[in-house]
Amino acid sequence: MLLRLPGVYRPQHDTQLLAGVLAAEPLGPHSRVLDLCAGTGALSVAAAAAGAGRVTAVDVSRRAAISIRLNALARGHRIRVIHGDLTEHVREDRFDLVVSNPPYVPAPLDTVPDRGPARAWDAGQNGRALLDRICLQAPDLLVDGGILLLAQSGLSGVEKTLTMLEVQNMTVDVAATAVIPFGPALVERREMLARRGLTQVGQTLGGIVVIRAVR
Repeated sequence: MLLRLPGVYRPQHDTQLLAGVLAAEPLGPHSRVLDLCAGTGALSVAAAAAGAGRVTAVDVSRRAAISIRLNALARGHRIRVIHGDLTEHVREDRFDLVVSNPPYVPAPLDTVPDRGPARAWDAGQNGRALLDRICLQAPDLLVDGGILLLAQSGLSGVEKTLTMLEVQNMTVDVAATAVIPFGPALVERREMLARRGLTQVGQTLGGIVVIRAVR
């Protein structure tokens, strides 16, 4: 059980799906892993437990950063924790693997929250406020042969993610998919999503995708 301060995203189906893909990657003592939008640090802890030599976790939430430190300490892992906005503090670093489960829920407004629990899932009207930035920034952090693992909702433009990464000469495929019940945020927004044509009226299930891209 991971420790989690109030307001920090609770690991759910998407985290589990991404962790399963991460577990299949060969990580060793020389592996450098970056976890963007790390939340509780569930994926950072998983990477460290799998043998990664250096794990860096980044989150814009101070409470998340504290949660990551607590979970690393509780499990005896050394994880470098950075409180900051995506790649701003790691632009000079290079990694063998970047993993991210960012906010991707389509929201009523394009303005991304700067505080409160909704910051963990609201991602602009198209759900891509963070996804687009990760697709643009993460490839430059990878060594040759490095891997990006990225989770997102099927409502947030999977084809756009694939195209953005392919344009940057990444070899891309869909590593895992799952159909899961809508969480509270999507249940609350079912009418809005149906009006936008993103879902069917009365829809209660949605797809989660893990994209794997190799530099």
